Amino acid sequence: MGGGLLIAGTTSDAGKSVVTAGICRWLVRQGVKVAPFKGQNMSLNSFVTREGAEIGRAQAMQAQAARVEPSALMNPVLLKPGSDRSSQVVLMGKPVGELSARGYHGGRQQALLGTVLECLEELRGTYDAVICEGAGSPAEINLRRTDIVNMGIARAARLPVVVVGDIDRGGVFASFFGTTALLGPEDQALVAGYIVNKFRGDVTLLEPGIEMLRGLTGRHTYGILPYAHGLGIDEEDGLRVSLRGAVRESVVAPPVGEDVLRVAVCAVPLMSNFTDVDALAAEPGVVVRFVDRPEELTDADLVVVPGTRGTVRALEWLRERGLAAELARRAAEGRPVLGICGGFQLLGEHIEDEVESKAGSVAGLGLLPVRVRFAAEKTLARPVGEALGESVEGYEIHHGVAEVLGGDAFISDDNGHSLDGCRAGAVWGTHWHGSLESDGFRRRFLEQVARAAGRRFVPAPDTSFGALREEQLDRLGDLIEEHADTDALLRLIEQGPPAGLPFIPPGAP
Repeated sequence: MGGGLLIAGTTSDAGKSVVTAGICRWLVRQGVKVAPFKGQNMSLNSFVTREGAEIGRAQAMQAQAARVEPSALMNPVLLKPGSDRSSQVVLMGKPVGELSARGYHGGRQQALLGTVLECLEELRGTYDAVICEGAGSPAEINLRRTDIVNMGIARAARLPVVVVGDIDRGGVFASFFGTTALLGPEDQALVAGYIVNKFRGDVTLLEPGIEMLRGLTGRHTYGILPYAHGLGIDEEDGLRVSLRGAVRESVVAPPVGEDVLRVAVCAVPLMSNFTDVDALAAEPGVVVRFVDRPEELTDADLVVVPGTRGTVRALEWLRERGLAAELARRAAEGRPVLGICGGFQLLGEHIEDEVESKAGSVAGLGLLPVRVRFAAEKTLARPVGEALGESVEGYEIHHGVAEVLGGDAFISDDNGHSLDGCRAGAVWGTHWHGSLESDGFRRRFLEQVARAAGRRFVPAPDTSFGALREEQLDRLGDLIEEHADTDALLRLIEQGPPAGLPFIPPGAP
């Protein structure tokens, strides 16, 4: 069996995904065959593997960091929230039903532990090392009994655990100590130590605290990672456009043309795959922002209606806030609008939904000649086609089936037959996530947007989204290589938890 390591966190968004990806990139640069793993993920940002399995985008990004093809083995359980109390359960890349939080944690979760461990075992039998990412905090004592992503798999697979804490939030020493002290003796025996994330300033000022933490816990701190501006990766949830920040801070090139291009993204409820707009933000001179008021659409050159896990709910939200009326006004004036996946569906004339919202027959915004019917089976695909004279590829994740009744074809096959989406005037729609990452297509699309908006914007001729993403992953690897105790991390991966780690009272209740 290959070696393994679990990266846990003191909180959600402590930096587990970043550290996991950074360790994967550092290891693969050392010639180690490595794979990422997250037993259970809760996210609306997902990806489709080449085998047609749906997994979290963070795990797909980590697979790219490891330079391996992503697979369902790397994220066997994905939860896609549909409300505050229920989620769609995706098992081994396929949806298996909706469950309430109580129903999932009340029995279904623990029943999935065997599947999760089988996937981890298969990866460890194939790769030299598997770097696992936890979820939330391992000290969520109310959920420990049914845990399949933190200490539950660490104990079952005898994985050493390193806990990441975000010092930028404050209280990192208390968080490290409290996280450890709330675990039972068998769990504590696996917690090897800590990584401080997002440190700003003189590291010598932190060192006395690190020494005191070691004295209190008997555990090593494996790295103090500096705050890295513009460090963008595919996130699980949230509203930050990751690559936009990176481009603004690391690329100082001005717009190629005379004007910038302003893009407003409607922050619809249950927004999914908002990473679609990262590729727009990667272009010099393109300014991307999320909006939730109609007046914020007024000066936008392009409005994007993104994917959503609740198409009908998003439609109601757009109407309630006055955004629907503003979108209709834009369309009538010939000002560009792009709908992606759920955003494409709600731009249509009619929606028949007995699956997602069970709302039945609902009138759409009527901006595209499309009728949508929700099917019980989810479409999961990795299509390739042509649009605007350029090759384009993407991935599909949707229950809605679109019947295009008019307009112009948007994405076609080699013979000119329509594959997906349509265009009516300056309104475009497609089910394909990730299509804007195709550089040639993105440039042609932005040229059309600029022309329709009357802007003298010119796309940069050499922007490569793929190259920018690789640069980001290399930066993650550099963080680990330069600021972590890589020799000690490698010993953990190869040899497992150190012997004789002391117990910190009081332990689990």
